[in-house]
Amino acid sequence: MCGIVGFLDKRGGTERPVGRTLLGMLEALGCRGPDSAGIALFGPPRGGLAHVKLPEDVGPSAAATAVLEAVRDVELVVRHEILGAYLRLELDGSGDATVLERTLRERVPGAEVVSLGKRLLIVKQVGSPRQLEQTYGISRLTGSHGIGHTRLSTESRVDLSHSQPFWAHGVPDLATVHNGHITNYHKLRRRYEERGYRFFTENDSEVIGVYLRDRLAAGLSLEDALRSSLDDFDGSFSYLAASADRLAYVKDRYGFKPLVVAETDDFVAIATEEIALRQALGHDFVAREPAPGTMRVWSVASSVGART
Repeated sequence: MCGIVGFLDKRGGTERPVGRTLLGMLEALGCRGPDSAGIALFGPPRGGLAHVKLPEDVGPSAAATAVLEAVRDVELVVRHEILGAYLRLELDGSGDATVLERTLRERVPGAEVVSLGKRLLIVKQVGSPRQLEQTYGISRLTGSHGIGHTRLSTESRVDLSHSQPFWAHGVPDLATVHNGHITNYHKLRRRYEERGYRFFTENDSEVIGVYLRDRLAAGLSLEDALRSSLDDFDGSFSYLAASADRLAYVKDRYGFKPLVVAETDDFVAIATEEIALRQALGHDFVAREPAPGTMRVWSVASSVGART
């Protein structure tokens, strides 16, 4: 019953009100997932941008100090601020994502890198999309494209870490949202853990980012990695993936999970239900449901889709 959304502004630039559009789409799907909500938004490029979930067993100020001390040993911090449950870090971008994560894990228990990249910003929390807006002012965020999620928990815990979007840990500027159930999750997780990959939750959706990270490390393009997941994932699922210059959907071969896509000269919009597109973007466009077993990737630069 989760809801997923994606939006890409074709008009160019990174100062469009993409946050407002994503929020409007998520609010329309709020009844599908009241447990938590979040967005992954791609804004103007920076040297580096990280959102770190602060440990919950100490006060925010002390937690932020501990995180900063650890991060500064491996990365130059240009600017920082506490933002809700997060420490927002602007970095010079010269460090290694894997080293930064490992350093925090070893030195600051309870801290978690929620997003990292030159353009990616993930904000998520327990509660409805409206509560997300009240805490973080999502509607004021600008960028070129993004994805969002509103969650109904069916198996794993309800907390910030288990909420979506998920960052593909170790791959800057890559995030996913998922609706459905990947039934061979436990088999895939055991395989990746044996190869040294780390999981941060018990949510089956997290395996998508790990899978894409592994396929990219093997030399596949993002398009080919997404395409191969149609064969390697079992179950009923629709998921979206977004990188610094791509927005994509993947829909399982059975077509059990709904997904609707609209494309005009100005935008690409994707959502679990058509009501999300209409509430946020109006009625002057055609919305279609993609065929089962299909995927499509749009380039932010050219907005030309590659279809399977």
